[in-house]
Amino acid sequence: MTHDHDLVLRPTAAQTEAALNPPAGRNGGDLVVETLAGLGATTVFGLPGQHALGMFDALRRSDLRYVGLRVENNAGFAADAYGRITGEAAPLLLSTGPGALMSLAALQEAAAASAPVLAVGSQVPAAGLGGGRHGYLHELRDQQASFRDIVKSVYTVRTQSQIPSAIAAAWQSALTAPHGPVWVEIPQDVLLAETTLPVVTALDATPDEVVPRPELTAVAARLLANAERPAIIAGGGVVRADASGKLLALAERLNAPVVTTFGGKGAFPWEHPLSLQSWLEDRHTTDFLEDADVLLVVGSGLGELSSNYHTFAPRGRVIQIEADAGKLESNHPALGIHADARLALTALLETAEPRPARGDAERVRTVLDQVRDRIAAQELTLEQRLLADVRAALPDDAPSFWDMTILAYWAWSAFDARRPNTMHTAQGAGGLGYGFPAALGAAAAEPGRPVLAVSGDGGAMYSIAELATARQYGLDVTWLIVDDGGYGILREYMTDAFGEATGTELARPDFTALAESFGVPAVRTSPDALREDLAEALSTPGPSVVVLPAVLRMFAPTHL
Repeated sequence: MTHDHDLVLRPTAAQTEAALNPPAGRNGGDLVVETLAGLGATTVFGLPGQHALGMFDALRRSDLRYVGLRVENNAGFAADAYGRITGEAAPLLLSTGPGALMSLAALQEAAAASAPVLAVGSQVPAAGLGGGRHGYLHELRDQQASFRDIVKSVYTVRTQSQIPSAIAAAWQSALTAPHGPVWVEIPQDVLLAETTLPVVTALDATPDEVVPRPELTAVAARLLANAERPAIIAGGGVVRADASGKLLALAERLNAPVVTTFGGKGAFPWEHPLSLQSWLEDRHTTDFLEDADVLLVVGSGLGELSSNYHTFAPRGRVIQIEADAGKLESNHPALGIHADARLALTALLETAEPRPARGDAERVRTVLDQVRDRIAAQELTLEQRLLADVRAALPDDAPSFWDMTILAYWAWSAFDARRPNTMHTAQGAGGLGYGFPAALGAAAAEPGRPVLAVSGDGGAMYSIAELATARQYGLDVTWLIVDDGGYGILREYMTDAFGEATGTELARPDFTALAESFGVPAVRTSPDALREDLAEALSTPGPSVVVLPAVLRMFAPTHL
């Protein structure tokens, strides 16, 4: 009788010989890059630092492609986008102390958006671990403590033999639903020391599946099939699980209207008769969802932005499917199903009986008409026109990355993503500076496909140095900078709240001249010329900048 634990793969004679006689000149850094390659990585992001030089020296002996950015936080945003676009764990190589800490805002966004980022940072020499004050350069008493509240898991390596296992465990953690960032730290001397360990080959780090309990999906299927007024909220978990096809099939079987959250853009066809689109910051949509007698929430925790700033109060039965157990019923009582969205939707499709249409599409049209009438009454034609022009200029399959800026806030509600996993924003953690470096990461993931970044002038200054990165690697990113002379949304918030704004007005450069100084072609456009200028920039290989001077306004909120 053979047991699973007896099935040990025996190396071939050639493999044994290679293991006994590893090539000379390798160090601990080689074990890092060999492990990453063995796990399937092809591209790494990062920034070198003194303690991390062992890893970066090893890169030249590997086939991994290195994309180096100018600021660690921007490198983290690039890795975040690479992970979102590919669904693979994106390696991010960092140095100790200040270099590591500079990545925290990016890793918070990756955590909030469930982007798989595998951050590998250096540490002080192993003798300095443990909290003693030895006075090493970049020394922190407990470096991993700075990451523990942000990432999914942390690993401290103390010997070279621990490197492959730690990185493989981190890889598995990053890719187990819900995806997210992880942190591995390795002392400087461990990375630099010569190694006689065998070359790392393929490793198995298959992510765990988060499978729904069948008794829960059976109850959910019965509730949905018998509902009078079902509705579905589709969050980012649907996109990350590549489950938009399953969602469409279930919605059509149940004749259930669907609204996508801002993180779930593209999870459901925008113009489908059952599509409520993404107007979550609108009381008409909130009223519709509150009136549902059975509400299915898939891949969303119904946080602040997905609940119209916590004014949403469902009156019917809520079914919540969520891979992050901490988000189950965190805001509303529900039939909580801890599961990956794709697996749970598959189970519902297998068990839910068809539900006949009961005027559901007509109810959707009524809500959308009410939303359009509300927006139309506010005379915001410039904002709507600009968003339409961006949509017209952007190819349907081209990804876009939006910073925290007024045009992006419009896009959350009003932009048709058209394809799943093509529209990405920083609304998870809400930090400035995301759009452009994230777009660079996406361009590195799929060379030759145009990528759009959208920033305000304030957010653009966070990542202006990455124009050098775009030029150095010839990345196909068009950067639309909407220049309103400051932090436009904060100006609006403060003026509304206090009658005047403080600290929001900014001196800024001539963005077109600055871009051209980096060797990046740039054009200053206008609302009348935006569609044509943007389309031309997107169709031209390599990086480009389009600057639009414009002061935009947000539509009035309904949650106050």
